[in-house]
Amino acid sequence: MTKFSHSRSSRVPSVVAAISFVAVALGGCDHMFGDRQEQFDAGPVIIDPSQRHPIIVSQQPHKMTLRVARGAAGLSPSQRASVIDFLTKFNVADGGNSRLVISVPSGSSNEIAAMNAVADMRPIMVDRGFTESSVSIEPYHADNDPQPPLRIAYLRYAAEGPECGKWPSNIAETSRNLNYEDFGCAQQRNLAAMVANPADLLSPRTMTPGSADRRDVTWGKYVKGETATTERSADERVTKSK
Repeated sequence: MTKFSHSRSSRVPSVVAAISFVAVALGGCDHMFGDRQEQFDAGPVIIDPSQRHPIIVSQQPHKMTLRVARGAAGLSPSQRASVIDFLTKFNVADGGNSRLVISVPSGSSNEIAAMNAVADMRPIMVDRGFTESSVSIEPYHADNDPQPPLRIAYLRYAAEGPECGKWPSNIAETSRNLNYEDFGCAQQRNLAAMVANPADLLSPRTMTPGSADRRDVTWGKYVKGETATTERSADERVTKSK
């Protein structure tokens, strides 16, 4: 009985010493950081600029109107130039992602003149690679306009960059070693402003068929037993001087 009491009394100072050590350690941490202790969130943190500052890509209508006077036989030289410029921008900005819609006035005094203008547009569209499936011609009624215009429109992709310049925290007072909130925002905004076809930000373009001209020439030489390499002229050959 005496032995048991002696062992229990000797264990108490050890427990008290351990508790005192933990209290001193916590007190030292509090003294070290004081009121500047940071609260860390264990959840996921977005550090990729493309995810933190995304580029919004949407389709917006792009339109052009042509005033065709009654009795006109077709497009005027200035209207023809405007149509060529509009179709060129369509090929660059759209890349085959939407259909070209031509709205022709119906039941108006200039209906025949508008159809003549559309007839002039057909060879222009064919020269620029437009097919029947990529062009839609639709009639429309304009009761309040005695000579309604010819309308050409398509949906083009537009890229909208993020708004930059947000600094919600002081980057000089952080110990997380993460990039700041506005990091990469200017690059994303510049990319949205410079991209030629915003549809490329959504998916890659399809590959066009390869040219078979050179392949046919090479195969023809192979069949004849000739060399398939390009022959060099005398000026292109390297000569060694003696």
